[in-house]
Amino acid sequence: MPGSARKDVSDQGRSFPRSSRLTTPKNYQDVFQQGQRARNALFGGVVRINTLDHARLGLAVSRKASPRAVVRNRIKRAVREVFRQQQSALDALDFVIIAYPQAAAATKTELACAASQLVQKLTRTCARS
Repeated sequence: MPGSARKDVSDQGRSFPRSSRLTTPKNYQDVFQQGQRARNALFGGVVRINTLDHARLGLAVSRKASPRAVVRNRIKRAVREVFRQQQSALDALDFVIIAYPQAAAATKTELACAASQLVQKLTRTCARS
């Protein structure tokens, strides 16, 4: 139905709500100042324990990663999807994922694999500290 405000049944349970995101500059600042760091070929990341009962994600995909907005948005969609799939298994952590320029040339599968590996690595890093 055109113009319908009804949410499609197939989209239920697949959202990325505001409560799952880092939304303010203060949130990002706290993670960058107090967090543990890790990296791989396509992404860098910082993680910090939060006081909530769920994990949150922040993304930093600058024009350094790609001057084209279409490419930056593709990278962000891939990382958000990986986080959304793993979120229920994650502890109460705040993640900031930073895209490197190499991510612009990567395929969707490579982005997903690298993001998944980094989230797991960051989780282990935070658990050790």
